[in-house]
Amino acid sequence: MSSKIMSGRYTTTEDRGVTVFVIGMRINKWRAIHKWLPVLLSMPPMIKELSINKEIGCLGMQSYIQLPTTMMIQYWNSKEELFAYARGPKHLKAWRTFNKRTKGNSAVGIYHETYIVPKGAYESIYVNMPPFGLGRALGTEPVTKATGTAKERIDRTAGKQPGS
Repeated sequence: MSSKIMSGRYTTTEDRGVTVFVIGMRINKWRAIHKWLPVLLSMPPMIKELSINKEIGCLGMQSYIQLPTTMMIQYWNSKEELFAYARGPKHLKAWRTFNKRTKGNSAVGIYHETYIVPKGAYESIYVNMPPFGLGRALGTEPVTKATGTAKERIDRTAGKQPGS
């Protein structure tokens, strides 16, 4: 593990809305490697593009594998930027290739979920963790007396004053 652990309690720094995009694939037929491997290999170029070109709107991402399923969580500035990327050349090419390769077979499946999270609808805490999740995407700051509980952190992102 390469990320340095931040000792103590931290929460996200920014009080803003965010779009959360969950995407992944599931290998349904292990022996049909010729059908699922190209799907798997179509992701790295898009991940690289999003990592290098921050102006596209992807704030950060993390991947998880629990075979036979993979999952990536991405944090975006807005749904508009996410949708614009989905209509862009790199993604459209991968999507068209996937549809062509998987027509009539069920060796591989894909999924995605999109969540529009308005300001004031989330809270976060990280204790003795490296930069992770939403905190990795937005940045973190130490938890203070004013942000010590989940309720206080939610109220802060909602713009409420402590005790109201």
